[in-house]
Amino acid sequence: MTRHVAVIGAGIEGAASAVELLRAGHRVTLLDPGKPGGEQAASFGNAGWLSSHSVLPPSGPGLWRKIPGWLSDPLGPLAVRWSRLPAALPWLLRYIAAGSSEAKLLRIAQSLRPLLKDSAVLHAALAREAGVPELIEQRGVMHAFTSRAEFEAEAMGWRIRQQVGIIWTELEGPALRAAEPELDPAYTFAVLVEEAGRCLSPGAYVAALAAHAVQQGAVLRPVAARGLRIEGGRLRGVALADGSALDCDAAVICCGARSAPLAAQAGDHVPLESERGYHVMIRGTNVGPNRSMSLSLAKMVVNPMRDGLRAAGQVEIAGLEAAPNWKRAEILRDHLRKSFPALPADLPLERVSVWMGHRPSTPDGLPCLGPASATPDVVHAFGHGHVGLVAGARTGRLVAQLLSGQKPEIALEAFSARRFR
Repeated sequence: MTRHVAVIGAGIEGAASAVELLRAGHRVTLLDPGKPGGEQAASFGNAGWLSSHSVLPPSGPGLWRKIPGWLSDPLGPLAVRWSRLPAALPWLLRYIAAGSSEAKLLRIAQSLRPLLKDSAVLHAALAREAGVPELIEQRGVMHAFTSRAEFEAEAMGWRIRQQVGIIWTELEGPALRAAEPELDPAYTFAVLVEEAGRCLSPGAYVAALAAHAVQQGAVLRPVAARGLRIEGGRLRGVALADGSALDCDAAVICCGARSAPLAAQAGDHVPLESERGYHVMIRGTNVGPNRSMSLSLAKMVVNPMRDGLRAAGQVEIAGLEAAPNWKRAEILRDHLRKSFPALPADLPLERVSVWMGHRPSTPDGLPCLGPASATPDVVHAFGHGHVGLVAGARTGRLVAQLLSGQKPEIALEAFSARRFR
């Protein structure tokens, strides 16, 4: 059965869904007011990790003790603006509760692992199809620590990863220096997760996927969706921001941090918050790591990309409309210089760029992925938080399977939006 599917959002989830829906024989209209892969999109500015081992939510046991620090330090790795606290407090309480025990973290990891597994392989196949195979690379990602003891202090998280089938190689002392000679000598121990990969330009990759979808027959309309027309339990169309309407018989909600109002129209009230993230890019440098890595002291990810060296991280709870705090990006820049001492101390301004974007995050770190409550004609594919890029390829496959009446290739019960009722 051929359906006309409105894909609402042209980020990584939307672009991958469009490609897979076309492959399954459906008509696709891709709706997004912004340019696919443009700087306005979360897909543009993320760290570029295809970290199939990112199976743990940001929350963890004892996190509640850090709340005073979140509020008092606006430049900390995780900060909450006072002005946002009243609106964000219910989400924050669920966020803390979601990771309050090892058993809860294990359940989340067991759910996320099938969604993220083999992500580098799946993305490599999509990139080849879209004509940009050079943008996906599978050389593993590294986590660097100042000592083995610092790594062992995170033993619970790595134990859970091991329980869900993730393996890694340990590098220490001279072996680490040989692998990453330009890394700050303060780092003496690392683990390398070889199954993981990276994207060398997330914005260009998403743009290529959207362009490929158009070449395959999708219609790209630069307009936002404002409403769903559901009658008798079936989707009849989508209301657009320009006052027009799109007649269609299926839709995918994948417009990132702005997905909650549409999800509510489809019968599901989802607690969705923007975990605002920042990055800094240094262009025209040969200094840096040989692969993607996270740095324990800096609490950030560093990725040598096609267009420069990117450092990404930070979590800021401040809502969708608050102005960026560019001091947070400056912190990333300063950490980058310290982590790789060979970087020049006086970088010209034209070689440094900064960015802020919105991670669409649920409090438990699991996306909303599956049929909406009001009608199976609408599929949720949003709320991926810190795993939006890595989960994108399989998310697209699952969306196409659901709207084609096929059994999803992985279990989706844990991702149902109904869990928030």
